[in-house]
Amino acid sequence: IVTDPGLAKIGVQKPLEEALTAGGIEWKLYAEAQLEPSMDSIQHCTDEAKAFGADVIIGFGGGSSMDCAKAVGACAVKPNQSLAQMKGILKVHKKLPLLMAVPTTAGTGSETTLAAVITDADTRYKYAINDFPLIPRYAVLDPKVTLSLPPFITATTGMDALTHAVEAYIGNSTTIDTRRDALKAVKLIFENIDIAYEHGDNIQARRNMLHASFYAGCAFTKSYVGYVHAVAHSLGGQYNVPHGLANAILLPLVLREYGSCIDKKLHRLAIAAGLADKNTPDHEATELFIRAI
Repeated sequence: IVTDPGLAKIGVQKPLEEALTAGGIEWKLYAEAQLEPSMDSIQHCTDEAKAFGADVIIGFGGGSSMDCAKAVGACAVKPNQSLAQMKGILKVHKKLPLLMAVPTTAGTGSETTLAAVITDADTRYKYAINDFPLIPRYAVLDPKVTLSLPPFITATTGMDALTHAVEAYIGNSTTIDTRRDALKAVKLIFENIDIAYEHGDNIQARRNMLHASFYAGCAFTKSYVGYVHAVAHSLGGQYNVPHGLANAILLPLVLREYGSCIDKKLHRLAIAAGLADKNTPDHEATELFIRAI
């Protein structure tokens, strides 16, 4: 079980541990997943997993814990190759041990993506490993594990999910499915993020935000993201700016920079968000959507 020190300290993973024990399944907890997973910490986790003889890896936590779990799986099946050598697209191409993801934040979408984002501790450079075996076999969307999220993290991870959905939708590599998933995500986020922020114990709002994050993850893992993420990753790698916060600040700025070429697409997103209707002029709907963000 791969999680971070903060979650382990408050014991969010305890019900999982108890369920595994009750089922007669041996388990070991690695609670040192870093906010920005580094090559050293991933290697340390891989060594512990090998020593334990793990045949299943569960990423339990936010995007960092899930990315760490994915990278551990990649290292396990490619022991003679460094993470840096797996950087880029389709460099893993080996079946990982059974990989499961339990997101405790509603934002990163890592439970459904083929990417693991790694930070080089020396250069502060962030890079992604992208390959189909990194998609978790199972994603467990349990709103109960998100109830303890403080408002700030609720907000920033929710805005991360919104950025995934918006960038996936406005890009030029979309499909009918990815556009549908992005619209679902935008609708759910606009309807629920304020409720989840103000009333963290609202289980339905938490559930809806988890679903929104999942749909947004499905959309962007096939349709990619854009300039918002490009800059946000640089800020995160260099200055440790929380990824969702960087996205939240950059998203309206970058959308304005794109100009009128995305007005029609933002109009459709504004309708999904409940901010406009089909009779609203494109430029007005765009302005309403950007201001709402």
